[in-house]
Amino acid sequence: MARTNLTPYRIFTEPQQGATYDDLLAVALRAESLGFGAFFRSDHYLKMGSVSGEPGPSDAWVTLGGLARDTSTIRLGTLVTAATFRHPGPLAISVANVDHMSGGRIELGLGAGWYEAEHTAYGLPFPSLKQRFDRFAEQLAIVHGLWNTPDGETFSFAGEHWSLTDSPALPKPVQAGGIPIIIGGRGARRTPALTATYATEFNMPFTDLDNFAKQTANVRRACEEHGRNPDDLAWSAALVACVGQSEDEFARRAAAIGREPDELRLNGAAGQVAEFVEKVQTWREAGAQRIYLQVLDLNDLEHLDLIADALNT
Repeated sequence: MARTNLTPYRIFTEPQQGATYDDLLAVALRAESLGFGAFFRSDHYLKMGSVSGEPGPSDAWVTLGGLARDTSTIRLGTLVTAATFRHPGPLAISVANVDHMSGGRIELGLGAGWYEAEHTAYGLPFPSLKQRFDRFAEQLAIVHGLWNTPDGETFSFAGEHWSLTDSPALPKPVQAGGIPIIIGGRGARRTPALTATYATEFNMPFTDLDNFAKQTANVRRACEEHGRNPDDLAWSAALVACVGQSEDEFARRAAAIGREPDELRLNGAAGQVAEFVEKVQTWREAGAQRIYLQVLDLNDLEHLDLIADALNT
């Protein structure tokens, strides 16, 4: 029987490390059956670290389109799509298409892009950090504008990097007000301002509680400066998850993802069940309304069962 109290917890995968579509589908279906709130995937074109990455990268929005049809209730999205990967007009069309395919279950995490090697490996331009943020800001304005243009009206935008003239702003997403946009990261000035302007959720990935508190405070100030109630935002964190019923089981799962148990305990939601639950609860008490649990061994579906059982205790 599906659980009903796991909606604040989202399963987050990194398929560039090596995954087929069937691997992703198996994780998404298990997460759905267990009652997790969402299944998310990274949007990367190159593996990281010493893994082989075979069979090779998969396109995030192609696979999410498949998952939109092969799942029925779980929410789906990216954490995060890079603004350097796609032109904003076609991105808005693709994501709205997948929203229709899912019946309105899609969320778009969007960022400026950071991984230079994947850009050079696949022929994608990788401009300076300032230029990437400039493009990111324009992309947010265009995607948000296309989705929120009233029916029967057109959308135009004149930017330094992209210009749109009399776009019919179609297709519209299924979700009223457009697809939820997630912005995250540590940028002290532009990230909070863009979050306050466009986002429905702010995410801090793989950080500590002090940095989470500092950056959420920055975003709250930016919301107030933009005349927005910061409580309108959802606040989230991403943590690597690695749990065992015993120390041996935890160590085995840590070894399977190439991590050291002590390091995982320090930097993730990791350890034996009680430790995992305590860490997650600490983050919830610190203001993380949603927790993205990064699972790196996609063949270990029993790990998802254990996580679900732990969070239901």
